[in-house]
Amino acid sequence: MSGEGQTGRAGASERNEEYERMEKWLDDHPEFTHDYFARKAKRSMVDGWLLAQALSHSPNLKQPETSNSSGSNSRNNSGTNTPVRKISAQEFDRGDTLNPIVSTVDGARTFLGPSTSQTSVTNKLHRRPRTELKTLDEKELMYELVIDICNELDVNSLCHKILQNVCILLNADRCSLFLVHGREGEERFLEAKLFDVSADTTLEEVCENREAIRIPWGTGIIGHVAQTGELLNIPDAYKDPRFNNEIDLQMGYRTHSILSTPIKDCEGVVIGVAQAINRTNCKDEPFNLHDEKIFSNYMAFCGIGLKNAQLYEKSLLENRRNQVLLDLARVIFEEQNNVANLIYKIMMHTQSLLQCQRCQVMLIDDLCKGIFSQVFDLENTDFDNSDTFNREWPAEPRFPIHIGISGYVAATGKILNIANAYEDKRFDPTVDIDLNFKTKAILCMPIKNAQGKVIGVTQLINKLDGSIFNKNDENLFEAFAIFCGLGINNTQTYETLMKAMAKQRISLECLSYHASAPADEARRLKTMVIPSTYSYNLLDFSFSDFGLDDDDTLKASIRMFIDLNLLERFRINYETFCRWLLSVKKNYRDVTYHNWRHAFNVAQTMFCMFKSGQMDNVLTETEKLALIIACLCHDLDHRGTNNQFQIKTSSPLADLYSTSTLEHHHFDQCIMILSTKGNDILCNIRQDEYEEVIQMLENAILATDLALYFKFRGEFFNLVRSSETNWNRERDRDLLRSMMMTASDVSAITKPWEVQLKVADLIASEFFEQGDLEKTQLNIKPAEMMDRDKKDRLPDMQVGFIDSICLPVYQAIAEISPRLEPLLEGCKKNRQNWQYVSQHNSKHVVDENKRENESKDDSIHENEGNIEEEINNENENENLQLMDIESSEEAENTDSVTVS
Repeated sequence: MSGEGQTGRAGASERNEEYERMEKWLDDHPEFTHDYFARKAKRSMVDGWLLAQALSHSPNLKQPETSNSSGSNSRNNSGTNTPVRKISAQEFDRGDTLNPIVSTVDGARTFLGPSTSQTSVTNKLHRRPRTELKTLDEKELMYELVIDICNELDVNSLCHKILQNVCILLNADRCSLFLVHGREGEERFLEAKLFDVSADTTLEEVCENREAIRIPWGTGIIGHVAQTGELLNIPDAYKDPRFNNEIDLQMGYRTHSILSTPIKDCEGVVIGVAQAINRTNCKDEPFNLHDEKIFSNYMAFCGIGLKNAQLYEKSLLENRRNQVLLDLARVIFEEQNNVANLIYKIMMHTQSLLQCQRCQVMLIDDLCKGIFSQVFDLENTDFDNSDTFNREWPAEPRFPIHIGISGYVAATGKILNIANAYEDKRFDPTVDIDLNFKTKAILCMPIKNAQGKVIGVTQLINKLDGSIFNKNDENLFEAFAIFCGLGINNTQTYETLMKAMAKQRISLECLSYHASAPADEARRLKTMVIPSTYSYNLLDFSFSDFGLDDDDTLKASIRMFIDLNLLERFRINYETFCRWLLSVKKNYRDVTYHNWRHAFNVAQTMFCMFKSGQMDNVLTETEKLALIIACLCHDLDHRGTNNQFQIKTSSPLADLYSTSTLEHHHFDQCIMILSTKGNDILCNIRQDEYEEVIQMLENAILATDLALYFKFRGEFFNLVRSSETNWNRERDRDLLRSMMMTASDVSAITKPWEVQLKVADLIASEFFEQGDLEKTQLNIKPAEMMDRDKKDRLPDMQVGFIDSICLPVYQAIAEISPRLEPLLEGCKKNRQNWQYVSQHNSKHVVDENKRENESKDDSIHENEGNIEEEINNENENENLQLMDIESSEEAENTDSVTVS
């Protein structure tokens, strides 16, 4: 057992070491790591990472101190601050099946369901006739009347039943019920829900004649009972100072006795007041103690039922409000093209819902922050039968935002609810004079975007029923303002994007014009004599362009297309081809290595693989066309820096492409040139051929990203080793084309040693230039291959580059075609050369250290001799002694330089 345990521990240790090596490799290759995670990560992995991040940033957890500075180069993600609440659909399965969220009304999809009046639940149990109720004893009657209200959830119907039952219980002539409005700490009042209800009055009669009766908190008999929460029995109403006889005078009625009691919920909070007036059998006889007890007991049950009905009504209203907001969201996201249309639709919904005379929206000018640039105004009279509006464009008064009510809201971001505009100093009465309008109540709110920035102001003026805007209006209007802000911000962004796209199209037209080579240069190239393939040595894998001028590289490129029969096969106009070739050359920047010369050399290697390597027997003409174009275009507009540099500097290219950043840009540049008039060499081929070429072209250019090479090479190597591979499957052929692109792209490593040395120097110089930029601009330490201070490590890095990237791909393609072995042999020879240089450098360093140590010893002996000579001559005269000392100091300085 102990032996097995030791073996297991040894195996675990080896695995841990292997994992550490793998992790270090992933850290050193962030592009591949990012790409692998983007392709392979499962949802559970992403959720786990998010959870770990959330826990690591939780304020309740003690975090270990880290050395990460606040000046991190990572970019912010707009979504990281958005809280995500996970909710399961199973939560909605606790009850019965819910109603559909989306319904169809008049052929249009909407979130609005049936109104609350249609969905209210009423009691289907009918109360016994009044004559039967009178035959019951007191307990039976109480029980019957409690059952009568227990299942009623409509507040109006419940209040009507309560009052009718009170009339029966107390033999009262009339009853009224008042409900409490407002919360503690706010202005509270009571409002008559149903007034002067008798035992024979129907609910319809009461609702038809109902007038709004509002009683301030603590005022009168009703206000006193609500405030104190105690029952009040008044034998003679006219002798009580709290009684108001105005209603008696209006209705021609004489109130004698009053019995008023609070209605409380299960927590003892007063939610209303019920009042009984005059006994039916004898109006002069007051209510007695027995009546008080029955009234209080029955109201205890009524309070619970009334609270439940209010909660149910509130839930219906909440649901209705949510439906309205969802429908508003639907309207907003249906209209994203034009801000004016969107705002008018929002105002129509707002005005219809909140029933006001006027609705206004004022937008703040982006350029001049201190003024409103646009004002949208909609009156209730602007609607016609088809629910359209008569105004098409907003006014642009451009008045300052620091004055008036709307200016105050725009400047402060606060909500204003003004009951009487003329009593507010910020209101300008001249506005009404100019418009022949009377402003009374105003509800004004800021419009904010997702970042909380005020982008405008919206206000409602005068409710149609003459009342003031209440808290419910504020809450609903605030939600409307939020949706309005999001919708306006999105639409403005869309309009800005459309303008930017229009500008981009214009810029692309200008860019295409300037990026395209002049027609006269194309005509000049067209007239040139094109030498043979052998004149340029294009069929030799050891080809070098160092002896060619720019015109020779162009003519050699033309020769490759001619020998591959691509011009004739795809009906490419010769002058158009010459201009396209010149345009491709023109769009390479004058960087140290990734320039036109590099692209030309890559194309020559691909051509040599076709001809000398006999790969043209494997590939179709369409594939050869796509690959040779891809080679010439694969580094278009290269900036001399790699993908990681684009990401670190947050360049626009990195914002546009998250992976294979530069390769995507090279392909886009390639398509731009191919689409430019006068450069469209593919204009005469069939549509299906064109689509096939473009697809191959994109895959081939993207394949030059080494991250993708690492991603796919394992699959390719397995194909090569398989005896059944015949390259008939499109997936296999795509892998083959990708590996041929990689083999051509790094083919400088296969060239003769003198050529390889020059190319390596060019590559190193470009890398060092990027490293210098990272040091100066980004203030970071570059990777070794980019660090000018580590240039002595170049031979070692070259050996590592050959072993990890070059040798595997050349070994694989040499197995496909033995004629490609010169690439493999050239790569091996250069590996030996770089290995020799690396070892020689190491030996040279050792020798230098040895010579420095010997020089240091000689210096010490020489100094000792000088000191001895000074001691022997100390009896000489003073001037001679000083001269000897100066001579000795010079010797010491010379020795120090030698040691250094």
